[in-house]
Amino acid sequence: MKSQVFQIASFALGEHDRSLSAHLDQLKIHLLDSLGSCIFAFRQATIEKLKKQIESLSNERIASLNFPGSIDRAAQFYTALIRYPDFMDNYLGKEATCHPSDNIGALLAAGHAMNISGKEFLTAMGIAYEIECRLVEEVPVMIKGFDHTVLLAYSITAAVSRVLRLTEQQAANAIGIAGCTFNPLVTSRASYTTEWKGFASSMVALGCTNVVMLAKEDMTGPVGLFEMPEKGFPDIFGMKLEYDWSKENFELIRKCILKNYNAEVHTQPAIEAALELKQQYTFTVNDIEEINVTTFLTAYHIVGGGEYGDRMNVHSKEQADHSMPYLIAVALLDDDVYPAQLTPERIKRNDVQELLKKVKVKINFPVHRPVKVVGVVDKYTAAYPDKVYSEVTITLKDGKKLVCEKPDYKGFHTRPFSWNDVIEKFKRLTKGCIDDETSEKIIVTVREFEQYSVNDLINELQKIH
Repeated sequence: MKSQVFQIASFALGEHDRSLSAHLDQLKIHLLDSLGSCIFAFRQATIEKLKKQIESLSNERIASLNFPGSIDRAAQFYTALIRYPDFMDNYLGKEATCHPSDNIGALLAAGHAMNISGKEFLTAMGIAYEIECRLVEEVPVMIKGFDHTVLLAYSITAAVSRVLRLTEQQAANAIGIAGCTFNPLVTSRASYTTEWKGFASSMVALGCTNVVMLAKEDMTGPVGLFEMPEKGFPDIFGMKLEYDWSKENFELIRKCILKNYNAEVHTQPAIEAALELKQQYTFTVNDIEEINVTTFLTAYHIVGGGEYGDRMNVHSKEQADHSMPYLIAVALLDDDVYPAQLTPERIKRNDVQELLKKVKVKINFPVHRPVKVVGVVDKYTAAYPDKVYSEVTITLKDGKKLVCEKPDYKGFHTRPFSWNDVIEKFKRLTKGCIDDETSEKIIVTVREFEQYSVNDLINELQKIH
């Protein structure tokens, strides 16, 4: 039996046209969604820090999205652009999550260098998505304190190996090297959250693309890392990967989801519920006595003040988009959560800082451990990740209670984005960044990507202003 690393390499380099055909439309929707973030982020202040650093290394000015430098630096740059706004896609496993779109930047860079077709790109993208999501299911390293970008290292390396035409042996070496090299900690997502949250995946993209290019020169790596009894993956992570990759059928792509609001994924149903209450009933924020959000355990820990730390102290974009209290408050004030709600000026205003203090986040069960017990006893936690139950109760000063419960949200796999939905989001994010003609051309290129090349897409992206 082949080692897990060789199985992943074989899967990545295999023929999958028939299996992937049913998912191409969804992959295109996710690609356009990612490009919206990519274009929007290009002029953002935090991205300027990365641009200056890359320019200092390459001595070439980054004036557009047609990146002038090396493949690995391009992979880093594109990944950061897609990830930084925190408006990207997700995959939710029972014990961990990931952002499959973190793979796209490296594939754009490699695909541009190899001038691959849109069809080849979508195939590599589907392979990357499935590998990362499968690893989230099989080895959820986040419960051990490691970031989900640990698993991204395997998917990026495998998919880029395909694009750069590595042999199976070379790809296995690359995957082995990446697997024992890129093991980030979940610390970057804990409070007080810093800018690095939006850049961790870009460093993995940089390193993994570099590793693939090195493996193409026949550098060898630890291809048995999942089977080594000592000092291998099972020994270090306390988990075994024993998956039969020959049976993979891309079933997890359909469970990849998009965000309707510019906020951490687990807050989406609560934001939707809060806004529906405001639309349904007549009240102002001055009428509110208290807001209670009842959610599932994962959401409580990540955005509600649980294991990932305090979410009431909000002074930056990174803290705001991962704070349930802030997001509910700003949604009720502004009737929306988009990038405008995450600017320093908006975050610092007294209205939202005062209202967020009235938001309390909890789960239905009085204790949070042991997790396995909570996962059985608490209805919301037990239903996750197939459902993302959240209930918002707004108590008014006159004693009236307004309640809305949501099992999902627009963008979840039970209520997926249509082409019209993603086009609307793309146009809204990119307004002022590209002209209408370029916007329409990008939409058409992605929607009919089989008829275009990656270079055709990059040529349109470079028209950003």
